[in-house]
Amino acid sequence: MKLLFDFFPVILFFSVFKWGETHADSAHALATDYLSAFVSGGAVAPTTAPILLATVIAFAATVLQILYLLARREKIHGTLWMSLGIIAILGGATVYFQNETFIKWKPTILYWGFASVFLISSAFFHRNLMRMSMQEQVKLPDPVWERLNVAWIMFFVLQGALNLYVAYTFSTSTWASFKLFGGIGLTFAFIIAQTFFLAKYLEEEPK
Repeated sequence: MKLLFDFFPVILFFSVFKWGETHADSAHALATDYLSAFVSGGAVAPTTAPILLATVIAFAATVLQILYLLARREKIHGTLWMSLGIIAILGGATVYFQNETFIKWKPTILYWGFASVFLISSAFFHRNLMRMSMQEQVKLPDPVWERLNVAWIMFFVLQGALNLYVAYTFSTSTWASFKLFGGIGLTFAFIIAQTFFLAKYLEEEPK
């Protein structure tokens, strides 16, 4: 459920974008009615309507995530605030300039931001973020925690690079599909691989 919650804005982004592609006239009319005041020149181009609507919806979904957690008085992790800040800046630029390039960079900046936080925390503050988040559930030797932390840093770096490769090699429609299915699929695959990696250490725990 948490993974579904985390990917909620991405799911809405994909859904709205695909709807806009298949309902071009309706998407253009909707974007014209609600977004014309926020775009440079005051006129929404028909070809950009789907990406503009999807971007605005993804931003709104991220805000709703934060409001939901606030209402439940749950902790809002820094990663969610980071995501909100990035989509506010890059999404705003996408809408104003009607340029999809900005929003295409959002996943990469987010992934590389995660990698930077993990790396800086470990290298300069001697804080292993993976250990801090998982040590109540599992007990592992110190070297394994370090390898796990490095593995996540590498995963985030590669995810960011892969996003740019897809964004600049294929169509925006293909990128939107990859943003959802590729992001979720690769994350699931990495978590499963991590589980197999950790299994032997968990089995060695004294009973």
